[in-house]
Amino acid sequence: MECFRIDESGYTGFDLLNADQRYQGATAIAIEDDDAHRLIREHFPTLQAAELKYRALARRPANHPRLLALQRDLLTHYKCVTYVCDKRYLLLLMFLDYAVEPFYYECGEDFYADGQNYALASLLYTAGPTLFGKSAFDSLLASFQRAVKEKSPQALSDLVQAARNANWQALPEALGPLAQYASPECLEAIATPGVSTDAALVVLQSLISRMEVMADSAYRVEHDQSKNLLTYHDLLQRYIDHDEAITLRQTEITSITFPLKLQSVTQVDSKISPAVQLADVMIGAAIEAANTLTGQRIGGLDSLAVMTLYADHQLIHMLPSIDFDQQKRFRQGTQASEVIDYFASHFHK
Repeated sequence: MECFRIDESGYTGFDLLNADQRYQGATAIAIEDDDAHRLIREHFPTLQAAELKYRALARRPANHPRLLALQRDLLTHYKCVTYVCDKRYLLLLMFLDYAVEPFYYECGEDFYADGQNYALASLLYTAGPTLFGKSAFDSLLASFQRAVKEKSPQALSDLVQAARNANWQALPEALGPLAQYASPECLEAIATPGVSTDAALVVLQSLISRMEVMADSAYRVEHDQSKNLLTYHDLLQRYIDHDEAITLRQTEITSITFPLKLQSVTQVDSKISPAVQLADVMIGAAIEAANTLTGQRIGGLDSLAVMTLYADHQLIHMLPSIDFDQQKRFRQGTQASEVIDYFASHFHK
């Protein structure tokens, strides 16, 4: 049975405002350990470490050409997909999902039509600090994140006050439901058990949608035993166990169909899995490239060289874009509201 190996980077649990880890992502590669071992020996014949780790290798400029060549081989000859998201942007999308959309739903409006939630999140990401005041906007996002985690009356009250402390009148369509109305529908949605700002579910939805397309038939997944990936493991198992027949259209080019072709998920020690080590290299390079391109980091691999290795179908990104016409075309006619409701009702704990 075909096996995809997965590794992640940038996972910070519920905290999507971690300044040191702005991006989160994961890579899935369909490669056997024997082939992975051969590639590692071809590209790093003098490697002495017990395990191939991107971070350790990337520190030495002499390794950069080898790392790029290794990724080129993987992307050219094996089924690969990498997902990268800007966690602050994702938090804004979640803010709109829970602190804004329920208000409009009660008014009979489809807040998700043609991806307008993505457009509004991009606008907030780009202009929010200017519109609402940077300190007040940062406080609002921190208060939202805390309210979703704690779900206490005090945390919810603090969130409403944070919205009122911002210059919310500058864009009442976004902050009005909380600041003006303290919308009970929104506060109830935030306090719903299982609702979380953990990005693992979003990452896995994207990876699975591509693995399901790439896999010719039934397949399995292996991943590292790291603590971070325990959340991924639990979610993958719930996806596997879900046997309701349904297809959900997520964007212009992606959909997900249950039951999945995915049959099993297992944890392995990355030290004895060269294939998982290659997934670590792929996602490590992608996250570093994102940080470099946005000025968060310096040094490391040539970020443009890394990005140009990918074909369009091999890279999924969740990044803000103020090309609103393109956003509308990409998400026109999708089942955004149905997808969110379905995953919330079936896969949140």
